[in-house]
Amino acid sequence: MSLSSRVPGRTGARCGPCCEVTEPVLVHVSNFRPVKRPVDCVEILARVLKKGVKTRLIMVGDGSERPNAEHRARCLGIYDYCTFVGKQPRIVDYLSASDVLLLPSEQESFGLAALEAMACEVPVVASRVGGLPEVVTDGETGFLSPVGDVDKMATDAARLLSDEKLRHDMGQAAREFAIDRYCTDCVIPEYISFYEQVIAKQSA
Repeated sequence: MSLSSRVPGRTGARCGPCCEVTEPVLVHVSNFRPVKRPVDCVEILARVLKKGVKTRLIMVGDGSERPNAEHRARCLGIYDYCTFVGKQPRIVDYLSASDVLLLPSEQESFGLAALEAMACEVPVVASRVGGLPEVVTDGETGFLSPVGDVDKMATDAARLLSDEKLRHDMGQAAREFAIDRYCTDCVIPEYISFYEQVIAKQSA
């Protein structure tokens, strides 16, 4: 899917400077801290392009690592394939118009960005750390790799970008999981039950 089209179920919003892109799109969303490893996204892009897969990388967010990511893109000669859009008020506009989320973090307590992408039918290529394995099912809703394994992440991303059916099937499975497991009707009763148990123990 390009940034100018939508699959059924995705939010139909335009993405400003990105809306003219026609090739499949990789997206990264974070606060650009070192722990998020945004430079790895640039390394992944370089390897995907080297495999002959046409794509672009949209980098959403800002932080201390943004200059390093931009510098690395220039050094690798792929800066023209990257778009750094800074902080955005409506992340869903970018997620809903992207094809694969890159999340190469070395730490993630839960993985909200992954869940948000999955709700937009976007499969996730991520590190196997923290709570991410609870959100992303390897081989079903995305792919997981060891931290820093940009070669494998690039292979996984290229596979998704090159295979529209696989991307579509994984995207649908991702959305179904996100909605079924983390909808408010499911999560809120669990919180209430937990709090009731805690209160009951304190009152005993």
